[in-house]
Amino acid sequence: QVQLVESGGGLVQTGGSLRLSCAASGIDFSSNTTAWYRQAPGKQREAVATIMSGGSTNYAASVKGRFTISRDNVKNTVYLQMNSLNPKATDVYYCYRIRSNHWGQGTQVTVST
Repeated sequence: QVQLVESGGGLVQTGGSLRLSCAASGIDFSSNTTAWYRQAPGKQREAVATIMSGGSTNYAASVKGRFTISRDNVKNTVYLQMNSLNPKATDVYYCYRIRSNHWGQGTQVTVST
Protein backbone atom coordinates (compact mmCIF):
# COMPACT_ATOMS: atom_id res chain seq x y z
CA GLN A 1 0.00 0.00 0.00
CA VAL A 2 1.36 3.37 -1.03
CA GLN A 3 1.43 6.17 1.51
CA LEU A 4 2.81 9.68 1.31
CA VAL A 5 2.88 11.46 4.65
CA GLU A 6 3.67 15.16 4.84
CA SER A 7 4.85 16.94 7.95
CA GLY A 8 6.54 20.16 8.97
CA GLY A 9 3.79 22.66 8.35
CA GLY A 10 2.79 25.22 10.91
CA LEU A 11 2.57 28.90 11.75
CA VAL A 12 5.50 31.16 10.99
CA GLN A 13 6.02 34.90 10.82
CA THR A 14 6.78 36.75 7.62
CA GLY A 15 10.42 36.29 6.74
CA GLY A 16 10.64 32.97 8.53
CA SER A 17 11.40 29.48 7.28
CA LEU A 18 9.85 26.05 7.35
CA ARG A 19 10.95 22.67 6.08
CA LEU A 20 8.28 20.32 4.86
CA SER A 21 8.89 16.59 4.67
CA CYS A 22 7.14 13.92 2.64
CA ALA A 23 7.90 10.38 3.71
CA ALA A 24 6.92 7.57 1.37
CA SER A 25 6.12 3.93 1.93
CA GLY A 26 5.30 1.41 -0.73
CA ILE A 27 7.08 3.32 -3.48
CA ASP A 28 10.59 4.42 -4.28
CA PHE A 29 10.88 8.19 -4.55
CA SER A 30 14.18 7.99 -6.35
CA SER A 31 12.71 6.18 -9.35
CA ASN A 32 10.44 8.94 -10.60
CA THR A 33 9.46 12.57 -10.37
CA THR A 34 8.00 13.94 -7.17
CA ALA A 35 6.43 17.34 -6.75
CA TRP A 36 5.19 19.71 -4.10
CA TYR A 37 1.89 21.43 -4.82
CA ARG A 38 -0.05 23.97 -2.83
CA GLN A 39 -3.69 24.92 -2.69
CA ALA A 40 -5.58 27.82 -1.21
CA PRO A 41 -9.30 27.53 -0.36
CA GLY A 42 -11.41 27.75 -3.51
CA LYS A 43 -8.42 27.64 -5.82
CA GLN A 44 -6.77 24.96 -7.92
CA ARG A 45 -3.65 23.23 -6.76
CA GLU A 46 -0.53 24.70 -8.26
CA ALA A 47 2.89 23.15 -8.65
CA VAL A 48 5.57 24.66 -6.47
CA ALA A 49 8.61 22.49 -7.13
CA THR A 50 9.57 19.20 -8.72
CA ILE A 51 12.51 16.86 -8.42
CA MET A 52 13.28 14.31 -11.13
CA SER A 53 14.66 10.84 -10.59
CA GLY A 54 18.11 12.06 -11.55
CA GLY A 55 17.93 14.91 -9.07
CA SER A 56 17.29 17.86 -11.35
CA THR A 57 14.76 20.36 -10.05
CA ASN A 58 12.24 22.91 -11.27
CA TYR A 59 10.46 25.69 -9.44
CA ALA A 60 7.52 27.97 -9.91
CA ALA A 61 8.64 31.50 -10.68
CA SER A 62 7.03 32.77 -7.48
CA VAL A 63 9.26 30.63 -5.24
CA LYS A 64 12.50 30.39 -7.21
CA GLY A 65 15.42 31.43 -5.10
CA ARG A 66 13.51 31.01 -1.84
CA PHE A 67 12.34 27.39 -1.89
CA THR A 68 14.51 24.31 -2.33
CA ILE A 69 13.28 20.80 -3.07
CA SER A 70 15.53 17.89 -2.17
CA ARG A 71 15.40 14.16 -1.65
CA ASP A 72 16.98 11.67 0.73
CA ASN A 73 17.01 8.33 -1.06
CA VAL A 74 17.98 6.40 2.06
CA LYS A 75 15.07 7.80 4.05
CA ASN A 76 12.81 7.77 0.97
CA THR A 77 11.76 11.29 1.83
CA VAL A 78 11.36 14.47 -0.19
CA TYR A 79 11.78 17.87 1.44
CA LEU A 80 10.75 21.42 0.68
CA GLN A 81 12.84 24.06 2.39
CA MET A 82 10.93 27.34 2.36
CA ASN A 83 12.75 30.55 3.23
CA SER A 84 11.75 34.21 3.27
CA LEU A 85 8.13 33.27 3.65
CA ASN A 86 5.37 35.80 3.16
CA PRO A 87 1.60 35.60 3.73
CA LYS A 88 1.04 34.62 0.08
CA ALA A 89 2.59 31.26 0.94
CA THR A 90 -0.30 30.44 3.26
CA ASP A 91 -1.74 27.27 1.74
CA VAL A 92 -2.07 23.56 2.22
CA TYR A 93 1.00 21.90 0.76
CA TYR A 94 0.80 18.48 -0.84
CA CYS A 95 3.37 15.95 -1.91
CA TYR A 96 2.63 14.25 -5.24
CA ARG A 97 4.25 11.33 -7.00
CA ILE A 98 3.43 12.00 -10.61
CA ARG A 99 3.73 8.64 -12.37
CA SER A 100 1.66 6.71 -9.86
CA ASN A 101 -0.71 9.64 -9.19
CA HIS A 102 -0.35 9.44 -5.42
CA TRP A 103 -1.03 12.42 -3.19
CA GLY A 104 -0.27 12.97 0.43
CA GLN A 105 -2.85 14.27 2.87
CA GLY A 106 -1.42 17.79 2.93
CA THR A 107 0.13 19.97 5.59
CA GLN A 108 -1.02 23.48 6.45
CA VAL A 109 1.41 26.36 6.19
CA THR A 110 0.33 29.70 7.63
CA VAL A 111 2.46 32.81 7.40
CA SER A 112 1.47 35.69 9.63
CA THR A 113 2.21 39.36 9.09
